[in-house]
Amino acid sequence: MSAQLARFVRYTPTLRYAIDRPVAHAIVQNPENFVKMMPMSVALLIALALLFAPAVDAQPWPAKPVKIIAVFPPGGSVDQVARALAQQMSLQTGQSFVVDNRGGASGSIGTAAVAKAEPDGYTLGVVFDTHAVNPSLIPNLPFDTLKDLTPLMLVGTGAMALVANVAQPYKSFKDVVAAAKAKPGTVAYGTIGAGSLGHLTMAQLGNQLGVEFNHVPYRGGGPLMNDAIGNQVPLAIGSVFLVSPHVTSGRLRAIAVTSLKPDPSLPGAEPIAAQGVPGFEAYTWWGVFGPGNIPAPLAKRIYDELTTAINAPAVREKLVAQGIEVSGAPGSELDALVRKEMARWAKVIKDNNIKSGD
Repeated sequence: MSAQLARFVRYTPTLRYAIDRPVAHAIVQNPENFVKMMPMSVALLIALALLFAPAVDAQPWPAKPVKIIAVFPPGGSVDQVARALAQQMSLQTGQSFVVDNRGGASGSIGTAAVAKAEPDGYTLGVVFDTHAVNPSLIPNLPFDTLKDLTPLMLVGTGAMALVANVAQPYKSFKDVVAAAKAKPGTVAYGTIGAGSLGHLTMAQLGNQLGVEFNHVPYRGGGPLMNDAIGNQVPLAIGSVFLVSPHVTSGRLRAIAVTSLKPDPSLPGAEPIAAQGVPGFEAYTWWGVFGPGNIPAPLAKRIYDELTTAINAPAVREKLVAQGIEVSGAPGSELDALVRKEMARWAKVIKDNNIKSGD
């Protein structure tokens, strides 16, 4: 107790100046003698004060600028989520939150930077659903997805949509399946890239239905939408946020969604679960992580600030506009989601022999 007492007095200015300076000096210099000599009532008061010492002694957070690594390039949904959170957290804490875009390798380059940072709360990362796919798709990841990161918050989830060029005959997912059964391997669909959630979703559907689709990978949503609009690829699967403007414009037709319920922004697109694959669902998701081994009190402090930010009307409005169903679930739920998604998509990758770059 004597060592704790000395440390408490040394680093607690309000207590140090509330008692006689000579007494404070005596405590710091020779705490053992002071403990032996002090009355029981004083000892009790100090013992009670020591219960609160960790809170008083702890450094406030944030005490300096915080870096939020967006693990994909500027302009995408991960970047937009990171910037919405950073702007709001800067306002509510009075400290700078700076977005650092580190794209590449399906988000694993930026995630590695988060994993290697000090667990002091000053480096955070916003990741996408590829986070749970990369361990099975990218050999020799420079970090352990489950051990080297601290899950802090599930920002939200979003449905994907299967769309067809309006010149194509497909009016529903059932039409697509019928065509694939009639001519195996001839029905082509595009995605934002090999190993993307759209790719894995269609692969799993093919497995369950016993049909073969022809995957056409693109390098991102922009090129995919350009070719879908131009009828260079008959079908495309992507986030609701990606496809809905082109459906609204009348250039693409939404024929299915991967959520269990219809999406109000895509009227007429029934869930795949209601089109011959009962219970099927697949969602994109966004989460905030920190380096591994962030102390629990600090992780709670960060989560509380994230919760305040995500509940700010301006932030929610931005997220909802991107087709995100805002969650705000704590790190424990994010961890459970990652583990579940890792197991699900690892099986699909193995069963279909999917490689990075396919």
